[in-house]
Amino acid sequence: MSPVKVRPLKRQVYADSLAAMQQFVDHRTPSTGDEIWLLEHEPVFTLGRRLSSKPFPQLGDIPVAASDRGGDITYHGPGQLVVYLLLDLRRRGWGARQLVTALEQSVIDLLAVESILGQRRLGAPGVYVAGRKIAALGLRVRGGYTYHGLSLNVNMDLGPFKRIDPCGYPGLEVTQCADLGIGDSVAAIADRLLTPLCRHLTYTVSSKF
Repeated sequence: MSPVKVRPLKRQVYADSLAAMQQFVDHRTPSTGDEIWLLEHEPVFTLGRRLSSKPFPQLGDIPVAASDRGGDITYHGPGQLVVYLLLDLRRRGWGARQLVTALEQSVIDLLAVESILGQRRLGAPGVYVAGRKIAALGLRVRGGYTYHGLSLNVNMDLGPFKRIDPCGYPGLEVTQCADLGIGDSVAAIADRLLTPLCRHLTYTVSSKF
């Protein structure tokens, strides 16, 4: 098990988080420790790299932000847990696929504690419950270093998802923990998710800052 620093949950504007992640990766070295950042975002639609280079229409009163992650379009807002993984894949000898599997399994394990069956979908990264998406993944690997991560719908307004094709899939429905009978807060879910996340990523939490 290797140490990891965890940034406790806070709410932040998406653009500030993106800039902070990019700066972290720009300045890290092979000796820099890995970090996990736990956040909520103010309402925003984010575009993956495939869409970020093209003009995109406004979607009502919610801003649209370009991103350098993989994937398509998604929504972030209060009541959704966002987990950013600032990891050195080369140091652990992992590929991106292995990381995606670990992240998906962490959410599946979290749901299993509540007797909820979370599932993967071939060719569509994330976690689904009865065909509805509850967790989305979007990563960027640069020079062997990862950033971005996963989002888990906890107890939020799901309405904005109806304005888009979530993750690029027309008609894809979404769900959240609250609608599945899990009444915990975002902070409580963040603490609970850390256990399977650290197990599958082979981490021990060295500090919170």
